[in-house]
Amino acid sequence: MEQIIKKIMVLVGFLSLTSFGEKNTINTYSLTIKVKHLRNTIGVVQFAIYNKDGSIPDEKYKRYYKKKVVPITKDSSTVVFTNLPEGKYAINILHDENENGKIDKEFILPKEGIGFSNYKSIGIRNRPKFSKASFLLNSDTVKEIKVIYF
Repeated sequence: MEQIIKKIMVLVGFLSLTSFGEKNTINTYSLTIKVKHLRNTIGVVQFAIYNKDGSIPDEKYKRYYKKKVVPITKDSSTVVFTNLPEGKYAINILHDENENGKIDKEFILPKEGIGFSNYKSIGIRNRPKFSKASFLLNSDTVKEIKVIYF
């Protein structure tokens, strides 16, 4: 019995040192993303966020940090990502009309609406890349993304 009490005291001492010895210094924030003026209410909006250089473009959605799929209300959709650590992020939006989770193309152009943070237009000379689409998240932030239809 005495050994059990000693083990409990050692454990309590260890827990008190680890609980009060260091503070968690990682700040986390929320990122609210809004899209408006969707061309219809068919399908869903897929919101993907990225946190690494070279991760976009990501046509097959394999390199995202977090992703959510949200219904459309009227001609808009909004999502909130919470508990994001401070850092650089980029946003990729897909108005996924057929709900297959990927960018459908006709010839080389997307058939569905797409959008990226910091982009008002997309073209051969203005292709999406993380360095241009990224922004520093260091507070709770709201971003409105323009959805581009070709």
